[in-house]
Amino acid sequence: MRSNQWNKKNTIILSLILFLTVSWGYSWPLMKIGLQYMGPFTFSFLRFLTGGAVLLTGLWLFRKKKTPLSSVPWKQVCLLGFLQTFAVFGLITYAMLFVEAGKTSIILYTMPIWSSILAAIFLNETLTKQNVIGLLFGLCGLSLIVGADVYQHPSLDHLTGIAFILLGSLAWAAANIYFRLKLAGTDSFEVTAYQMLIGTIGLGVLAFLMERGDPVTWTAESIFSVLFTGIAASAVCFSIWYFLLRVIHTITAAISTLLVPVFGVIFGYLLLQETLTTFMLGGAAFILIGIFISQTAFHKRK
Repeated sequence: MRSNQWNKKNTIILSLILFLTVSWGYSWPLMKIGLQYMGPFTFSFLRFLTGGAVLLTGLWLFRKKKTPLSSVPWKQVCLLGFLQTFAVFGLITYAMLFVEAGKTSIILYTMPIWSSILAAIFLNETLTKQNVIGLLFGLCGLSLIVGADVYQHPSLDHLTGIAFILLGSLAWAAANIYFRLKLAGTDSFEVTAYQMLIGTIGLGVLAFLMERGDPVTWTAESIFSVLFTGIAASAVCFSIWYFLLRVIHTITAAISTLLVPVFGVIFGYLLLQETLTTFMLGGAAFILIGIFISQTAFHKRK
C-alpha cells in the first residue's frame, strides 16, 4: 500500500517536472518572438502582469482559505519578488536582444549548479557523490556550449548579454534558497502571486523609464507570446516550481530543470531556425547524462 502511494506521488512529481520543463523550454523562442514587437522590459512587464493577474484572480475567487493581507510576510515576499521576477527576468529579457533564445536558456540554467552549492551551505542539504557527478556532467555540457559561443561571437554586446544571463542565474539560485529559508511554511500559491506582482511593479518602472514612447505592435504572434509566457510559463509553472521546492530536495528540483535548455534549443530550432551546432548537441547530451545520474540516485535513496 505504501509502495503504491509512493509510486502515485512519484508519478505526479515527475509529471509536474515534465510539464514545467517543456513549458519553460517552449517559452524561450516565444520570448524572442515577443521582442520583435516591443521592448524587453515592456514585454516582461506585460508577461508578469498577465501571470500575476491570473494568479490573483484564482486566489481570490477559488480559494476558500486565504491568508489575511495583514498576515502576509511582505518583507520576505518583496525580496523574493525582487530576486525572482524583477532581477532574473529583467536581466535575461534584455540579454536576449544580443543572445539567441536557445543559448540564453542554456546559460541561465547554470542555476542548478549555484542552487546546489547554496543549498549545501545554507540549507545543510547533502551533495551526494551521484549529485556531484551529475552536476559535473551538466557543467561540462554548459561549458561546452557557452565556451564555443564566446569563441565564435566575441563582440562586447554578446559578452555583456552572457554576463547578464549569468547574473540572472545567480539571482534565481538565491531566490530558491531564500524561499526555503524564509517562506517554505507559507502558502506557495499566494507567495507566487504576490511576489510576481511585486516584481512586475519594478519591471513596469523600468519599461516606463527606458522604453517610454517605444512602439508596441499587437499581432497574433505577440499576443500569444505574452499570454503563454504569462499564464503557462509564469503563473502555472512558478506555482509548480515553489510547490516542488517544498516537497522534494532543492538540489533534485534544481538539477531537474537542466532539461529546460534542451527543450529551449529544440524549440528555438523548430520555431526560429536557430542553428544546432555540434557543440550544442554535445553539450545537451552531457546535460541529459547528468540529469539521469542525479535522478537515478534520488530514486534509489527514496
